[in-house]
Amino acid sequence: MPKLKTKKAVAKRFKVTGTGQLKRHKANTQHIMGKKSTKRKRNLRKSTLTDKTVLNSIKKKLLPYV
Repeated sequence: MPKLKTKKAVAKRFKVTGTGQLKRHKANTQHIMGKKSTKRKRNLRKSTLTDKTVLNSIKKKLLPYV
């Protein structure tokens, strides 16, 4: 059985925490920032954890060695 390749696009977008959860960056931060409030932009800078509903599918299919 050959080794499974890690999906590099996903590996660049997610980091695994010590407890096995996946950390990700928030969306909607690339452009059209003028109409967003300062509080919203500040909160978008922070990273967050992935939702439990998609956690297993990402870990099993896209990051095989996590």
